[in-house]
Amino acid sequence: MKTLDFLFQRNMPRGVIFFIDMGICLFSLVLAYLVRFNFSIPQVEIDAFPLVFALVLGIRGISFYISKTYQGIVKYTSSKDSQRIFVVITVGSILYVLINVISYKFINGKFPIPFSIIIIDYMATAFLMISLRVMFKALYLELTNPNKEKRSVIIFGAGESGIITKRTLDRDAGTKYKVLGFIDDDTKKQGKKLEGTTIYSIDKLDELLRENDVSNMIISVQNLSPARKQQIVDICLNHDTKVLTVPPVTNWINGELSFRQIKKVQIEELLERDPIQLDKENIKNQLAGKTILVSGAAGSIGSEIVRQVIRFNPKKIILLDQAESPLYEMEMELHDKYKEQSYEIVMGDIRNKERMENVFSTFHPQIVFHAAAYKHVPMMENNPSESIYTNVLGTKNLADLSIAYHVEKFVMVSTDKAVNPTNVMGASKRIAEMYTQSLTKNTATKFITTRFGNVLGSNGSVIPRFRQQIEAGGPITITHPDITRFFMTIPEACQLVLEAGAMGKGGEIFLFDMGESVKIVDLAKKMIKLSGLALDKDIRIIYTGLRPGEKLYEELLADQENTVPTHHKQIMIANIKENDAAFINTEITGLIGLFDKQDNTAIVKKMKELVPEFKSNNSVYEVLD
Repeated sequence: MKTLDFLFQRNMPRGVIFFIDMGICLFSLVLAYLVRFNFSIPQVEIDAFPLVFALVLGIRGISFYISKTYQGIVKYTSSKDSQRIFVVITVGSILYVLINVISYKFINGKFPIPFSIIIIDYMATAFLMISLRVMFKALYLELTNPNKEKRSVIIFGAGESGIITKRTLDRDAGTKYKVLGFIDDDTKKQGKKLEGTTIYSIDKLDELLRENDVSNMIISVQNLSPARKQQIVDICLNHDTKVLTVPPVTNWINGELSFRQIKKVQIEELLERDPIQLDKENIKNQLAGKTILVSGAAGSIGSEIVRQVIRFNPKKIILLDQAESPLYEMEMELHDKYKEQSYEIVMGDIRNKERMENVFSTFHPQIVFHAAAYKHVPMMENNPSESIYTNVLGTKNLADLSIAYHVEKFVMVSTDKAVNPTNVMGASKRIAEMYTQSLTKNTATKFITTRFGNVLGSNGSVIPRFRQQIEAGGPITITHPDITRFFMTIPEACQLVLEAGAMGKGGEIFLFDMGESVKIVDLAKKMIKLSGLALDKDIRIIYTGLRPGEKLYEELLADQENTVPTHHKQIMIANIKENDAAFINTEITGLIGLFDKQDNTAIVKKMKELVPEFKSNNSVYEVLD
């Protein structure tokens, strides 16, 4: 055993591998003669041995040297190594056939190597060279990683990706895993074996996890529905089994899957929904060949709108933002991925009308997606003047310039916090909604508002915050045990923005189906489990109290509003009261005029007059209600 351990601790020298391979070729050739002539080789064949052996071993040696088959590390033999050996042996045997043909036709009318010997030698050489390598690798894996020390895993998906995942685990000695079984939804596969491993139905998963010490479930299916993924994860987490996922094939390195690429399932994947069906033809008609301006283009929503718009071949995209570093990063992304797309990077503040006028007069955008805004509730609660300056004045500047420069459509990204607002941020967005809506009747520009809740992974959102806290060892901080939120992925939200923008006729507020609201504490607990940690053992959850202006529950529709369905099941139109443009303009101008006085109380009081349903919650401004 010590000899074997010593042998496996270092890589076998290439020269030794070469001579072993040549020894295999010699053995295969002798075996071929013995088998062909029933272990009684005629003297005439023995007399021809020097020529035959020189030809066969010479060609094998030259082909091995040219193809470098001996340079592979035997204990890590892969399928590509086996394929290369098979090809080299095949080419060599074909050369023997050609030598026979040339000798017979042009030299002495004889075959130097009997064809039966060529066939038997070919099969024996290929089999022995490949199988010995595989046996050596298996012995190495067993000695360095005995079965009793391996951790059991289950693979979901018995298709091609599942097979590749299993082979990746088998190949990688450092993983210390053995595949206990496959889970697959295909009833035709269930009960059968795949590479010696049984395929089970999903109904057996709970039993397998209960009766075996399974460390990991690896999801290898690429197009698994969110509901099915959620079901698998819930079952696994109940048994403290970690859940991993195989990345898309496009992310594999040089077409091969590495164990290091198999990552933990992220909470965002469990909150996803089935893919949105878009009216791509209608969106294309709206965007193709147009000049598109995206404000807030460096933000989480604005940048994704840019990525979505690019797919519809616009004439030019203007990326407008005041955040220098994120805007530069966006420029680098476009440079790397969309070199053919015409785009313009513009640094600018939407609150500066002169700067915005220069942007509109220079580029003459035909479609505007307005995503620039201040969005953090506690920050705006403490800085009301900044809230109205950006969210109200900034929106007013872009809306007014859109009319002046004959923009076809102005699509504003709003928030569910604008509904029955309990904070300054939400109220400022509601005022911006009121202003853009009031303009629709008096202009050819179509003003459209889209309203949705929290997006997964956006800057400053709860999930990145929880992830940072978990990585730091905790605790996770939650404002209230009963707080809930709606969630939507960034791509999903932006796809619906494009869809709503395309279908909008002007004046609508489009609401998105946000699905079921999620209890934040449940979200935190699941993130802890997905990280392989235990609640109250590895990570604590503490409650800090509601922040100024924060709601327990978010709404998408105000009390006086109701909805009208659209052709898209995930988009509705809110029925809301119309506002007089002249009145709203006068009131908003007065509100913005309060900025110079920097009197927060006066600003919030004026906001409440404009938005009567604005009732402050957990805020110093409650005294104004």
